[in-house]
Amino acid sequence: MVPFGTGTGLEGGVNAVQGGVCFDLSRMDAIAELSLEDFSVTVEPGVTRKALNKHLRGTGLWFPVDPGADASLCGMAATGASGTNAVRYGTMRPNVLNLRVVLPDGRLLHTAGPGRQPRKRAAGYDLTSLFVGSEGTLGFLTQATLRLHPLPEATAATIASFPSVGAAVACTVQVLQAAVPVARIEFLDEVMADACCRFSGMGLPVAATLLLELHGSRHSLAEQQQQTQEIVQQNGGSSLAWAEGQEEREQLWSMRHNAWYAALALRPGCQGYSTDVCVPISRLPDVVVETKKDLQASGLTAPMVGHVGDGNFHCIIIFNSQDPEEVQRVHAFTQRLGRRALAAGGTCTGEHGVGLGKRALLQEELGQEGLDTLRSIKAALDPHNLMNPGKVL
Repeated sequence: MVPFGTGTGLEGGVNAVQGGVCFDLSRMDAIAELSLEDFSVTVEPGVTRKALNKHLRGTGLWFPVDPGADASLCGMAATGASGTNAVRYGTMRPNVLNLRVVLPDGRLLHTAGPGRQPRKRAAGYDLTSLFVGSEGTLGFLTQATLRLHPLPEATAATIASFPSVGAAVACTVQVLQAAVPVARIEFLDEVMADACCRFSGMGLPVAATLLLELHGSRHSLAEQQQQTQEIVQQNGGSSLAWAEGQEEREQLWSMRHNAWYAALALRPGCQGYSTDVCVPISRLPDVVVETKKDLQASGLTAPMVGHVGDGNFHCIIIFNSQDPEEVQRVHAFTQRLGRRALAAGGTCTGEHGVGLGKRALLQEELGQEGLDTLRSIKAALDPHNLMNPGKVL
């Protein structure tokens, strides 16, 4: 049994590798309950993040987790998604308060108890976190209660270009160390910046680039902008022109969210594969630079883009799927990238999930004891291996 929300996952989570039945949950699209005073909302799996924020318009609240795609919110919970705002507002995991789950034997589980939505709890095992990131292998998520956030009073976004990948990533680390409360800090290498420039029509230098956004009060924003400007210039970055109007900011982030299509346009007729890793912030500059060298040595077209405020970055690999030799190079590179992240104390996936492609890396990450524990949980809840078989484990 394979659940389907919007099909925007990137690790083969909805592929029926052993056949079976696919359940399309997209028509379960009710927003069941909205509590403005409790900053919470309860949604069914057919509700997408854009639909929810449209519904919230005028309330002064929003749901900030933004993976780029207009994904199903329950699907985002199932994969442990995050995105551009996670550095400020967190990933899906801390933003899910309760889940209604259909277990493999048909029982209905409310992970925090029926109708409950406390901001924190210390009662028993954390069942909600168990199902966040479970990728449909333990049960179907048929309702999610989510944490909402106040809309910021003021917002400003900017673009900075740097002389090297290392300088851009080092700037990211310093911005975070200086406790500048950035809401988004996104990285594009020079290949990605060039591709986005061509695709969107925005005039960007062909250079390592950071896209930054600040949220706060009007008074605090001016101080944050000054502090950010100083750190950018210390790392050889360009001077900053801040966009505070909604239309300008939407144009900038539209360019970023279209990075996948911009990358595909580099090699028309070829396919794309996006892989991600996440490492501790202190190791991020070295890992990004090493990955850049690996890509160049591999001869692959793979622009880099990342939510570097979390230590999370992606390589969008554009390749000819009809060329077995190139396919093999892609596979070898992704394995090296995952192991590089693990060697740096990170994880083989920060937000895409394990799915089909990273099962071997998961074993290396958790060790045999960790993997055996996951298998024990899976066997206890799904002894007949009915739920999305072949994924994660």
